[in-house]
Amino acid sequence: RVPGEIQPHGILLSVAGAPLCIEQVSANCATALGMTADELLGKPLSWLLSPEHSALIDHAYSHPAAPNLDPIKLTLGTAPYSASLQRIDDVLIIELEDFVETDHGQSRILARVLRNLQAATTLETLFDISVHEIQALTGYDRVMIYRFEPEGHGKVVAQALTGPLPSYSGLNFPGSDIPAQARELYRLNWIRVIPDATYVPVPLIPTLRPATGQPLDLGFSTLRSVSPVHCEYLKNMGVRSSMSISLLDGGELWGLVACGHPEPLRVSRELRDACAMIGQLLSVKISAIVATDVQREREAKVALLGQLADAMSRANHEVLDGLVSRPELLMSLTLADGAAVLIDDQVHLFGTCPAIEQVRELYTWIRDTGLAHQRTRQRATGLQGLGVFHTNSMQRELAASAVYRDVASGVIAFTLPKPIDNAVMWFRAQLTSTMNWSGDPTQHVSTRPESSASHRLHPRQSFDVWEQEVTGIARPWSRADLYGAEDIRRSALESDLERQVQREQEAVRLRDELVAVVSHDLRNPMSIIIMQCGMMQRWALGDTHFENRNIRRALGTIEKATTRMNSLLEDLLDTAQIEAGRYQLSRLPLSVTSLLEEACSLLVMLTTEKNIELNCTAAQGLVVDADPERIFQVLSNLVGNAIKFTPKGGRINIDAVADQHEVLFRVSDDGIGIPVEHLPFIFQRYWSVKEGNPRGNGLGLYICQGIITAHGGRLWADSSLDSGSVFSFTLPMHQGLDTVGETTFLKQSGTTHRLAQSISSKLERQQLEDRLTRAGLLNELNHRVKNTLATVQAIASLTVNSSASLESFHKSFGARLFALSQAHDALARAEWISTELVDLIEQLQEVDSGVHRISFEGDPVTLEPRFSLTLSMVLHELMANAVQHGALSSAAGQVTVTSTLTAAPPRPR
Repeated sequence: RVPGEIQPHGILLSVAGAPLCIEQVSANCATALGMTADELLGKPLSWLLSPEHSALIDHAYSHPAAPNLDPIKLTLGTAPYSASLQRIDDVLIIELEDFVETDHGQSRILARVLRNLQAATTLETLFDISVHEIQALTGYDRVMIYRFEPEGHGKVVAQALTGPLPSYSGLNFPGSDIPAQARELYRLNWIRVIPDATYVPVPLIPTLRPATGQPLDLGFSTLRSVSPVHCEYLKNMGVRSSMSISLLDGGELWGLVACGHPEPLRVSRELRDACAMIGQLLSVKISAIVATDVQREREAKVALLGQLADAMSRANHEVLDGLVSRPELLMSLTLADGAAVLIDDQVHLFGTCPAIEQVRELYTWIRDTGLAHQRTRQRATGLQGLGVFHTNSMQRELAASAVYRDVASGVIAFTLPKPIDNAVMWFRAQLTSTMNWSGDPTQHVSTRPESSASHRLHPRQSFDVWEQEVTGIARPWSRADLYGAEDIRRSALESDLERQVQREQEAVRLRDELVAVVSHDLRNPMSIIIMQCGMMQRWALGDTHFENRNIRRALGTIEKATTRMNSLLEDLLDTAQIEAGRYQLSRLPLSVTSLLEEACSLLVMLTTEKNIELNCTAAQGLVVDADPERIFQVLSNLVGNAIKFTPKGGRINIDAVADQHEVLFRVSDDGIGIPVEHLPFIFQRYWSVKEGNPRGNGLGLYICQGIITAHGGRLWADSSLDSGSVFSFTLPMHQGLDTVGETTFLKQSGTTHRLAQSISSKLERQQLEDRLTRAGLLNELNHRVKNTLATVQAIASLTVNSSASLESFHKSFGARLFALSQAHDALARAEWISTELVDLIEQLQEVDSGVHRISFEGDPVTLEPRFSLTLSMVLHELMANAVQHGALSSAAGQVTVTSTLTAAPPRPR
């Protein structure tokens, strides 16, 4: 791009500034224009040109985004020139070439050429028309279409030849003949012309731009001097003049129309513009014909794809099991010689394939390395967006694969983002063939001494046909083959995602149902326990007997235990709502001052026991949109935590201030603080500092964060060890509208995401997270409730006295707790099993414990697992209602359970 020289068939001037002044000129200006560089440099452009032309060039400079102007005719001295303009950064480049009058007959020829190209329907026809029409239009002896192959080399796919130059039709040229930097210049410019490859370059004066000290960018210049290595390359080919027309596909370089002539040949700017137009149309037609051919092939595969997709959707386990059941269709999709389907530790092989262990090793390489490498190359091949690995020479990608190249030189493969191995692979055997090169493909450039002090690169000298036996290469995969594999990959992902979403939705439903049922099922016994405790306290109120004093203490402990259980259930229900994104809020406009006054008046009672000072302050006039009960829940939790970790005589401050469109609340203390390394974890589920809070369940701060997030605010903590803590949260200011209803939110910073946003590997991680969540939820519930129940049972045992009423209470109380524990175990069991109905009734009889009568009549019934849990919960609920309000609330009551087997289909009873 910055050779600092031009070809001698034109003149170059660069201008910049305001007004436009000449910065650089080509050294041939004195000969062509009759003015030396010293006379031109620094002069305003208007000094050299007419006012009309100066205005045109000023407009081109001041509108850099506008397309380059058509060549304009300038007269400098006595000679007419055709001038082209290009704006590069802050400089305008003016290139002057001899003016040639337009041949109106050429316009008719060009119109005919464009019509013929437009009518072509196959690539072969299109190429043949192109090379012959361009040859007729320009006069070059040899015109050929040179296509870049995926492997990097080029191949001549069409040629028009007259005169003494050798034919290169069908020959391959090494990729080193046109290196990457040269290909990039071809991609940026439609035309590159060399009228005489033996030219002597003309330098620019000065060599560097005076304003920047950098060389002038000639990347878009038609006069740009080319590499001397390329000129020597043309000489070795017997070519004296050349022209190249770029062919693009999707913005990438597809190939070239390469024109050569054994003598110097100048093509006018007007003809070059016509050839550029042909190149643009040819590029469009190539893309269109290729796309049409691919679409035709893809349509022919629609039926196959449909059958394979249907097989995957019907698979019982993994979606790829469906492909295992249709191997003949799977191989037909890509016309492969063999196929492999990997599902976890199983490898299914069909047709001609490598050995199982070789397939596993190949899969691992493709998963870990091959797909990533493929993505970096797809842009150059015009196959962006494909999620499949593909090659027709596997040994070039992985040298170790050469041992099975006879069966798997060609490979297409895709993987599914799952924790277990999931992949599909297609194989093609190698084709031993002969490849014709123009010269030895291993001979690129050489270095020969030009003098004792320097060496220069030289291109290869021979272009004679060189035959090379090719091994390890399979028949290339067509684009339709690749798109077919991609379609199967997407169908597999969609089917797998649909299954996982359905499983996830069912799991979430079961989790919500289980939490709701367990909490409801436990609340009823807790209500009975609390009620019975109240009755016992009243019985023992007036009795100072030692045993009754113990009873009163025991009953107080029972009340505390049941209160803790109820609190845990509330936390678990809040957690379930947060996890499901369905946290209920009833928002109202709240005065911040009133909110804090009411909260502090209630919370101050908690601080008096430890003689902790509680201060509440708020800026006047602040109003927030919030749910008062939920915000009080947050403040209670934050203040409660502060009390736990603040020593006696400490201080807790609550304040609220305006912060733009939000209100900032802060709860600060002078307690023991939180280690900095713990701060990232304090808002996670089930995380707590056990040393200072042995009874904490690790849900409080998590729920607080959920409440604040549901309000559209933020909650965070600042603390360090022995420096106290500051918990801050924000709430949106009231905007004048009261809102009451449900708020749905998405926790962005954690691991909880909406199912609709989960995909592929993210969904896998989310499923694992939710399974752990449910397991943690039930484990926590199981641990806490069992501990509490064991405490209650132990305390109930202490109530066994000489008093007959207390013994009766103990029997009833202990049996009910035992039954409650059994019911809880059934609900929290990881896998529910078949149950006899009579066993459920026996559990109820244990609940009755001989005090009341429960009987069972009817046919023996074995309940399936899915009905066992449901019926257990229904019977337990009915018995709880009978104890509180029905027949079992009195000593004379009786309940009979009957069952009848019918021939009718099962239906709700």
